[in-house]
This record gives sequence, structure tokens and C-alpha cells, in this order.
Amino acid sequence: MNVAVRKAATQVDAGALKQRAAQLRGKIIDMSHAAQAAHLASSLSCADVLTAAYWHVLNINPEQPKDPLRDRFILSKGHAAAALYAVLAMKGYFPIAELETYCQDGGRLAEHPPANLLPGVEAATGSLGHGLPLGLGMALSGRIKGEAFRVFALLSDGENNEGSVWEAAMFGAAQKLENVCVIIDYNKWQATARSNETLMLAPLREKWAAFGWDAHEIDGHDVGALAEAMQNIPNGSGKPVALIAHTVKGKGVSFMEDDNNWHYRAPTAEEVVKSHKELGLT
Repeated sequence: MNVAVRKAATQVDAGALKQRAAQLRGKIIDMSHAAQAAHLASSLSCADVLTAAYWHVLNINPEQPKDPLRDRFILSKGHAAAALYAVLAMKGYFPIAELETYCQDGGRLAEHPPANLLPGVEAATGSLGHGLPLGLGMALSGRIKGEAFRVFALLSDGENNEGSVWEAAMFGAAQKLENVCVIIDYNKWQATARSNETLMLAPLREKWAAFGWDAHEIDGHDVGALAEAMQNIPNGSGKPVALIAHTVKGKGVSFMEDDNNWHYRAPTAEEVVKSHKELGLT
């Protein structure tokens, strides 16, 4: 039986993680400007979750991206692909220079994560509601094969509008897939309206708890708290874990924060400079 050794919990260096998150946001902004691509604010809102995962929590090795015992991180909110690409490049899955090809014809860095093109991308996502079902299937497969890796799936709040999410939630609870953690990027916006004005998500924690998950609310920009919570999966509850991460769309840049125009806008060169200054990168 091939059983993975869970990565031991280690002390969180919140200061280093915050600095890394600022660098990540800078990369995302640069990519959006160069490609004139959408979904910048949605990528910024989940930057702290990705930072905690990739720089503290995940048992991964960029030199062995297909290691069967690796932890899986699925970006179910595939429209935030820029954030995932920047993380993977910064972690050494492919050269940083390739980020310059984001959304360019003939390149590998599509607007949504593609299948079987990039090391470190676990699944093609973008059609919302698919990432969690895929992740649960991976976790069940691992259990059957005696492989104790963990699965983390990052969903948008608007993605919770999809029935497939709740079918998957019921499945995960029924199977007691305690090595699965779903993180909801609860930035309170979806494409053109407030999330709770589109469909009533609130109370979201209680909904996930009612579906059999060990559900908790967390500050989605407290990178230290995120790292602590995620590194302790499974957490002993015997249930899959849901982290309702309260976030701000466009987080990190004052003139982008909670402004849904940045769902589709790309920054000008002047706004890039201003953003980098706010992030402490210049």
C-alpha cells in the first residue's frame, strides 16, 4: 500500500506570507495590463488563499508535478487563472518569463486553465461548478488506492449558485472525505451584481454545515489564519472542511477594492505603477 505522509504542521511566518502575497498581486496586475485581460479583481481577492496554500500548506514538488502522492489544489473559479499561473511560475513549475504570454495566441496560458498543457494545473476549469466534484473524485480515488494526499478546491461565491456544487457537497459528506477542504472566495460580487442579490447565498456557513461539512468562517485576507486552518486538514472532525473566506474584490489596491468595474477592466500603465506603489513593490 502506497500511503503519503501528511506534511507536518509548521509555525506560520505571517510576515513572509504577506510579502509573498504582495508580490503575487503585483504579478497578477502586470499580467492583466499586458494582456488587457478581464477578471483582475477576482484574481486579487483570492491571492492570500493561494499564497497560504502554495507557500505553506501544500505537499508538492514542482520538479515532480505528477507525483501521485502530491496534494491537489483545484482552482474551480477558473476565471482567476492569472493568479494560479503567477503562483505556479513563482514556485518554479515553468519559467516566470512565460507569464508574458498570458492570453496570447499560441501560448499555454489561456484565460481559463486548460487541460493537460501546464504542469501544476490539476483540471481545466472555468465552467463553474466542476472543480469540487473533480476534487472529491480524486480524494475518493486516493482513499481506494491507499494514498493519503489532500485536496483543496477554491470556489467563487457565485459558483455556489450551481447545483453541481451542492450535489458534490452531499457526496463528500456521505463519503466522509475528511481530507478535502473547500475554500469559498466570498467577495460578495459576481459578474454584474452583488452575490446575495443574484441568489441568496447567506447564511453560507450554515448552508455548508447543513450539508454535512465542518464549516467555518475566516478572514480571507488573514494569510496566517488561512495557513493555520488549511495545514490542519484533516482536522479530526471526520468531515470534509469548508472555509467561508470573507474577502474583498480587488484587495490590495485601494482604487480597485470592492469596485466591480474591475471584473472586466484592465489597468493602464499609470495604474500599474500606482498599484505597485500601494503594494510596497517600488
